[in-house]
Amino acid sequence: MPRSYRRFEPAQTFGTVCTSTSNTVWTPEPSSRSTGSGRAFVGANEDVLCWDVKKGELLSKWHDKDNRSAVTCISQCDAQPDLLAVGYNDGSIRIWDALSAQVVVSFNGHRSAVTHLQFDTEGSRLASGSRDTDIIIWNLLSETSEFRLRGHKDQITGLSFLRTPVGDASEVETAEVEEKYLLSTSKDALVKIWDLTTPHCIETHVAQTSGECWAVGLSPDGAGCITAGNDGELKVWRLDIVALAKLGTVVGESKKQDVLQSQGIIRRQGKDRTIGVVFHPKQDYIAIHGSEKAVELWRIRSAEELDRHMKRKRRRRREKAAAAGETLAPEKDEPLETPDVTDVFIPVVNVRTGGKVRSVNWITLRTKSSKHIQLLTGLTNNQLEVYSIESVKAQDKAERKIPDYNRSLAVELPGHRSDIRTLALSSDDRMLASASKGLLKIWNLRTQSCLRTLECGEAICSTFLPGDRMVLLGTGAGELELYDIGTSTLVEKIQAHDGKIWTLAVHPDGRSVATGSEDKTVKFWRFDVVDEEIPGTRRTIQKLKLTQTRMLKAADAVLSACFSPDQKYLAVSTMDSKVYTYFVDSLKQYHILYGHKLPVLSVSISSDSKLVATASADKNVRIWGLDFGDCHKAFFAHQDNVMACGFVPHPVEQDEKHTVFSVGKDGVLKSWDADKFEQIQKLEGHHGEIWAMAISRTGETVVTAAHDKSIRVWNVGDDLIFLEEERERELEEMYESTLAQNMDRDFQGDEEQDAEVGAATKQTISTLTHGEKIMEALEIAVIDLELMQQYEREKLRNPKLAPPQDRNPIFAHMNISAEQHVLQTLRKVPSAALNDALLVIPFTTLPTLYRFLAIFLRKRMQPELAWRIAYFMLQAHMTQIVASRQLRGVLGEVYEAFNAWIEEEKDMVGFNLAALTIMCREARESENLYLDENVEEEIEPEKGRKKRAFASLA
Repeated sequence: MPRSYRRFEPAQTFGTVCTSTSNTVWTPEPSSRSTGSGRAFVGANEDVLCWDVKKGELLSKWHDKDNRSAVTCISQCDAQPDLLAVGYNDGSIRIWDALSAQVVVSFNGHRSAVTHLQFDTEGSRLASGSRDTDIIIWNLLSETSEFRLRGHKDQITGLSFLRTPVGDASEVETAEVEEKYLLSTSKDALVKIWDLTTPHCIETHVAQTSGECWAVGLSPDGAGCITAGNDGELKVWRLDIVALAKLGTVVGESKKQDVLQSQGIIRRQGKDRTIGVVFHPKQDYIAIHGSEKAVELWRIRSAEELDRHMKRKRRRRREKAAAAGETLAPEKDEPLETPDVTDVFIPVVNVRTGGKVRSVNWITLRTKSSKHIQLLTGLTNNQLEVYSIESVKAQDKAERKIPDYNRSLAVELPGHRSDIRTLALSSDDRMLASASKGLLKIWNLRTQSCLRTLECGEAICSTFLPGDRMVLLGTGAGELELYDIGTSTLVEKIQAHDGKIWTLAVHPDGRSVATGSEDKTVKFWRFDVVDEEIPGTRRTIQKLKLTQTRMLKAADAVLSACFSPDQKYLAVSTMDSKVYTYFVDSLKQYHILYGHKLPVLSVSISSDSKLVATASADKNVRIWGLDFGDCHKAFFAHQDNVMACGFVPHPVEQDEKHTVFSVGKDGVLKSWDADKFEQIQKLEGHHGEIWAMAISRTGETVVTAAHDKSIRVWNVGDDLIFLEEERERELEEMYESTLAQNMDRDFQGDEEQDAEVGAATKQTISTLTHGEKIMEALEIAVIDLELMQQYEREKLRNPKLAPPQDRNPIFAHMNISAEQHVLQTLRKVPSAALNDALLVIPFTTLPTLYRFLAIFLRKRMQPELAWRIAYFMLQAHMTQIVASRQLRGVLGEVYEAFNAWIEEEKDMVGFNLAALTIMCREARESENLYLDENVEEEIEPEKGRKKRAFASLA
């Protein structure tokens, strides 16, 4: 009987506040009576987290079990604030409902990471941009893609819908507006305006003179925008909205001037590339940031303030000229000077942040106080910060006084600021210690809550001491730091080595610890409990001390050390790519294990003290015999450096005493059978290099920490693994992914690939599966359809004829007809994936499909779905259909059935309209009221101050 292994499954993920791959979205509290500071939706690797900004609590976590890609961008719908669009690294887009934390609809169209998402004002359309240089417009009502826009030559960096007045209105604020134009920017340094009704590009401009364009910010009134590029360059543009609205209204009239007009260049203080330009929705402030540790606040001068500034500027120029003895014309005869962009946009203050800025959001709370403005920043060092800045008063505007700011709120406790370099589990597997540069955190492994946060040095290795009350750290400065968890204090700090301490190994008897350093020594420290006098008193308290007892000199820098469980041997790996084994009692050399080509980064000895596992930077894991020092097997384990390996310390089952776990820079956790030399399982989940690993006492839990700032817990599940089945499953996954990529590449090679506008199609495993199910349903349904038609014809001659017994069991068991089975199969396909699934169907199956679509239309079985499929297939196979005589008859049937259905719908609409007219007349006569059929409900204008207009430079 083949051997079985226990399967590990991902259990929990914690330690992440926000990741640097995605932006942050701020939303107000759902309750108007709430006194909080709103909620922040952030990307956390493949999940989306919702944080309470004021309390620092995690409100919800959105996880899709079918997704493994990291979140790259988030956008909120203004019309429905509970809807958020989330873009992922694999090009997929999911629309989430914030109330239920469920996926509403999923889109697949991009072939690489989604870089920008933008809803329109009504929330009916979504524009998405990607690294594949394409823009796709999605219809959220029909859950389908409208078209793909090609024109940019590099990744999309910004998208904005442009609001234009309807009809002859000249004021955008008071008129009814529509959004049929789209503004886009890209790294190719171009800014484009697209007409979404045609669709085509109507304008193209060079956005930046310094190279790439990284961001665009549209003013709240839509009258201007700012594009940002390298070297701190910001370009100001004016948008002629009225002229844009008149485009295409007059036949044969050409465009007289550009809609997008450059007004000048301003430069911010930071010389790094600008990645964010955010206008305040209610006030005249702009937040601009790059990838440095600062956010620059700018302000737009009002018309009155600009007029005063220009007069003051002219007066100073005249005073300067008078002092120089120059003769000037009278002031009334001097022409007015046109203001420059540097006169309109002025810097206010630089807000210094606690890390490099990834994204910025304005916080607009429902309060009447205008003394402060608040800014939410998402940082790349795994934290969120809220800054409160004093509003610029009228007198301060003239004096150009720099306002004060302070960090009012932060979400930082649930994660580390830098990469976690070491993990350690307590003896009862209840607590987890994680350490990075400057921080040591103690976690409750069951609840994932942070129990303690302590400041430390540059931690490299760590371990719990016996009793689980103390944690010992080895630092990059060569110091040993001993921390008491209960009192959250640093008990002792010892300068143990002259170089970095790379490893800590507690002796199996729990009375001592060994430390290895790059100073080529291994030192042994005894745990002593001493009485220490309390200063100022005669009382004493017991305190743990570390006392050096022995020292072992190694051939090179020591990277890892491990005691054998039987307390006889010590294995030490050094920088010379060798592993030395010593007798613990005499420190005499026992064996030298050589064979690795690069330094060995981790050493582990099995629980029965018979095998040694070594992990090296040469991507290999080797299994050695401790008795003779011979190499049993060398695995090519990972695609990059193997960072750690380990046996199960105290396995419950004897079969697991030689199970080895390994992690590498390729972000994968693997388990190996050191007896049969086989890979057991491959666990993927991290989005970066795995730096540390900790194995529980019984081997039922493995904890890993990676560059993506996450700590992941892997627990034993209920399923078993058989090696042959596991290898087959891995081959199947590889084959399916290759198949989807090849089919998608075939569709990319169509004739429309070079066109400016194309269909937004993408083949995935899901669409291939749905397409195969539709083909299978058509294949068995057409046989049953012909069989039942023959039965109906024969039944006319013999009414007592029994139904056919050779029908497919599906129809007999479910008691459905062939057309019902096909319709059920089509309805099971998600609306967003239906077009891609239909493209899998070959042209030879098209007559059968149209035959059933004609039946659907005649019998009024989902006629809307039937006509959508018929029209799409007609567009997809237009060339072949025109050349095919076989399809003419069935297409005629579809056309006749469609016209009959449309006439019925028109009659029903006319009947209902006439009924409503009669009801209005009766109500007017009975109640003596005047009801006009064409009355439109007038919406009261929103109370408040007048909207700020974008300062024009014309």
